[in-house]
Amino acid sequence: MDKKNFAIFIDLENTGGKVATLNSVIEKVKIKGDILIGKLYGYKEAYSDLKEVLLSNTFSVVPSLRYGANQKNNLDIQLVIDALDVAYTNELIDCFCIVSGDSDYTPLVGKLKTMGKYVLGISRSEVASNIFIKACNEFIFLESVTSRSELKISEDDDSYNDLNGLMDLLEKIISDQADEDGTMYVSELKKTLLRLKPDFSERAYGSNSFAKLLNTLKHRYRRLELFGDHNSLKVKITSKDKAKVGEINKANWKSVFRALLDKLKDNGFERVNPSIIKAELQKDHPGFDEHQIGFRKFSDLMKSLEKEGIIDIEFNEARTMLIKIK
Repeated sequence: MDKKNFAIFIDLENTGGKVATLNSVIEKVKIKGDILIGKLYGYKEAYSDLKEVLLSNTFSVVPSLRYGANQKNNLDIQLVIDALDVAYTNELIDCFCIVSGDSDYTPLVGKLKTMGKYVLGISRSEVASNIFIKACNEFIFLESVTSRSELKISEDDDSYNDLNGLMDLLEKIISDQADEDGTMYVSELKKTLLRLKPDFSERAYGSNSFAKLLNTLKHRYRRLELFGDHNSLKVKITSKDKAKVGEINKANWKSVFRALLDKLKDNGFERVNPSIIKAELQKDHPGFDEHQIGFRKFSDLMKSLEKEGIIDIEFNEARTMLIKIK
């Protein structure tokens, strides 16, 4: 994707109102491009802990004023009006991010696309409409953005000041933005890093150039490859020497799932689509398949966890299975 300038519109109810979740959403969009306009809908004083992240990212807010039965619908309409206003009046914006899964926004997505805009959707799987998902140019489940809390980097996180945190952040950027061959120009990597951390300087890590800092990380972690000449230096992530995660087997699978479910719940997701659970598990266990632990289908595995009292299986109005984490 070669488009860079984003306007982001966030339905606060959809994100759950957590600082970590909001930071993760903003970080994900910043990796893809510059956020020129940010607006959040449904704000109230109960979310006052969000003020720092909203102000530091120059977001404006639309407060939640409770009056009548159609309050939520009024906010939805305001989001649509604001997004179209930006699309018609701000020529700099070529990408829109809508953080909501409501199918009511599908006509908005369609209109933005007819105007040549790129539309990124982000939503909890619990409320994501299939119609909305398919309408977007790109769609990301919120659980996937926030589930790896051990890699989350916020502006007041001390890990920004050490090599471990920097290495984790660079891996996230390269994984998201690399070309089809897995490579990324070092110059683009630094530009993206500066969007996430404007006060970044390689000198803070003892290097007088970004390339030398990458070489330091390469030799320390053995998770980077550098190649090309000075003017076209490229970088690539390698799994060489990276710690291996143990295999899932019949003896440990319940504890592995329990740990993953606890992480999702800690991040504010009490109900998730089972496909999210499987996708998140396969990030650490790429070869995992339910057959290897004796289940014919992944839904059968979920039913077994329900019998153990770890989850409840529910269905939404569209008869889509949802997993309620206990």
